[in-house]
Amino acid sequence: MAIATNLGFPRIGAKRELKWLLEKYWKGSIGADDLRTGADEIRRTNWKSQAEAGIQQLPVGDFSLYDHVLDWALRVGAVPAAYQTPQLVSELDRYFAMARGTQKGADLPALEMTKWFNTNYHYIVPEWSADQAFELNADALLGEIAAAQQVADDVRPVVLGPVSLLLLGKLKGSSASPLVLLDKLLPIYEQLLGKLNEAGVTWVQWDEPILALDLSGEAQAALRHSLEALSPARGQVKLVLTSYFESLRENLPLAFSLDVDAVHLDLVYGPEQLPAALEHIRPEQYLSLGLVDGRNVWKTDLAKALKTAQQAATAIGKDRLLIAGSCSLLHSPVDLEHETKIDAEVKSWLAFARQKLDEIAILTRAINEGPESVARQLQENAAAIEARRTSRRTHNPEVRARHQAISPESLQRQADYTTRKTQQQQRLNLPLLPTTTIGSFPQTSEVRQARAAYRKGDLAEDAYQQFLKTETEKCIARQESLGIDVLVHGEFERNDMVEYFGEQLEGFVVSANGWVQSYGSRCVKPPIIFGDVHRPNAMTVEMTRYAQSLTQRPVKGMLTGPVTILFWSFIRDDQPRRDTCEQIALAIRDEAADLEGAGIGVIQIDEPALREGLPLRHADQEGYLRWAVDAFRLASSGVANQTQIHTHMCYCEFNEILPSIAALDADVISIETSRSKMELLDGFGSFQYPNEIGPGVYDIHSPRVPATSEMVGLLKKAVDVIPAQRLWVNPDCGLKTRGWVEVEAALQSMVEAAREVRSMLA
Repeated sequence: MAIATNLGFPRIGAKRELKWLLEKYWKGSIGADDLRTGADEIRRTNWKSQAEAGIQQLPVGDFSLYDHVLDWALRVGAVPAAYQTPQLVSELDRYFAMARGTQKGADLPALEMTKWFNTNYHYIVPEWSADQAFELNADALLGEIAAAQQVADDVRPVVLGPVSLLLLGKLKGSSASPLVLLDKLLPIYEQLLGKLNEAGVTWVQWDEPILALDLSGEAQAALRHSLEALSPARGQVKLVLTSYFESLRENLPLAFSLDVDAVHLDLVYGPEQLPAALEHIRPEQYLSLGLVDGRNVWKTDLAKALKTAQQAATAIGKDRLLIAGSCSLLHSPVDLEHETKIDAEVKSWLAFARQKLDEIAILTRAINEGPESVARQLQENAAAIEARRTSRRTHNPEVRARHQAISPESLQRQADYTTRKTQQQQRLNLPLLPTTTIGSFPQTSEVRQARAAYRKGDLAEDAYQQFLKTETEKCIARQESLGIDVLVHGEFERNDMVEYFGEQLEGFVVSANGWVQSYGSRCVKPPIIFGDVHRPNAMTVEMTRYAQSLTQRPVKGMLTGPVTILFWSFIRDDQPRRDTCEQIALAIRDEAADLEGAGIGVIQIDEPALREGLPLRHADQEGYLRWAVDAFRLASSGVANQTQIHTHMCYCEFNEILPSIAALDADVISIETSRSKMELLDGFGSFQYPNEIGPGVYDIHSPRVPATSEMVGLLKKAVDVIPAQRLWVNPDCGLKTRGWVEVEAALQSMVEAAREVRSMLA
């Protein structure tokens, strides 16, 4: 019989219970025991939901208090020396110090953070050393397995494989590959497998997500070596080798040749690989079919998915099939039943994580008992798929006509950067190393309460607008008193940098409870693009114009770029992503023109998702980068030379796409560099990036306030790489998640650091 499985479930809880637990713990209002008790309850709820839906192998170990990669670094005992200080009293203190930094007892920055493959989830980058020692620390995982076995007989631990774990980290102080540590690490995994065998585990989900990438010969050999070396330790444990987000392609023969009992295929993002898999699968192996999209919110076309499953069942028999989602459901909202805001028509087209479990169970039953056993469910699904396909709401002829009329001239600024720079400096009159921030300022409880009251109808429109203006006035005054050169209005009217625009653009719907985890306690609520996109009205002009009226210093207009709006939304899957992105770009182009018309001389169009959207395989990247760059240029090129265009990117590896970043032709780019100690800036220097750049000098994702001297050190490193005349000084990212006390202290240090370095250069 085919088995219904799931690769992972959202950690945050249906009502973001994990977020509230973590933030209470960090504030000191609850203790470690309360945090663990609350986390245990979320885990139990997740297991029960999956079991009740018909999932037969419950994933265990997919839950995390902050990040699963960090969890695995600690499970193998890889704690950098700085975090082994006795000032970090407990393991929990050490864990959160590595994730967030700390100034309690020990003044430590957080470890580097970057994007999980091509998603908007951020993971903590493990830090390896040449003399790295490893030690198994699996008691918590084993405790979770025992607890899950009280809910279901068959549980499946989720293990991040040793090769991926090493390659997701960085070997500090060495140019060697982290794989030089593999033979040191394998005995730890050998011990782990022994303990899993003793715990009565039958199947283990062996995640090696690097199989979705272009692999070096060294990495291929490491995968083979690791699984051969671990084979004697497995006992009765079966391994399902798991990767996701892409087809296995040339790695497919390797995957099926490895010493594993099953191979998982992401058939949503790599549907073409099934025939090759059926040729390469060994007679004793199982096949895991990833048929339900774990990354998007649209209902699965069950008839199409069932046809694929039947093809596999005919070839190898249903007894060797595992039916699953394409990837962990971590990237999906929890439960559509909690959704109260999306209109009934669009809601009927959707499936969140809880509903995706039902889809997996339906497909499994259809394979085992025949389609007639789930005839009603298949008929209802087919009706929803057809209703979406034929809905008039998804197509707008005027938008499509404008999109078709895009010309090459609309992708070009009026003059080159050198000419623009001269005209912009005449207008803005900025000092050497001008200071600015990335856009948002603290979203205090007062701001959130006012927004909630307004949305509930408890606060009148006039009163709410006056509240926003008062907050903006205070924000402008604070920035002026700090001595910042280019100001922002603070974005107090905005809930999120993408959701805010999704609420105002046609072709989007915004959910009430469609939360997904971005990192730690940070959750976002991506809007859903269901139809053609256009801008019915100006979105940001009024508040930006008001902020500019309060000061003689330039105020940046703050926009989110088309690529980021695309990838930080749930994307319609019924037309090419390029077309949707260009529709969004036209809307942002109109907004930029209106900001310029309102007298705004600096406009920032953020594109942190540009690198995130990059296909995982090199062969696919050039085409994507071409249209992504064109979309940004379409959005940004409708303004005059004197208007300075900024963009912002953060928490990803930029070096491999530097030519495309330069091709954006933004006058100024700000990037995250503080966690990497300006390491990311080296690529910009080697590439001789031609325009201006603001390397972030402090990490806003940590509550830690860095000293002025620390920022001076980073700026001196930056000046060694980029000419000072083309450098800006700014934080890594927006400040909405921080408190005013730490923000003002950090910005004061930042401004003072800029002044010190100006004096040194003078």
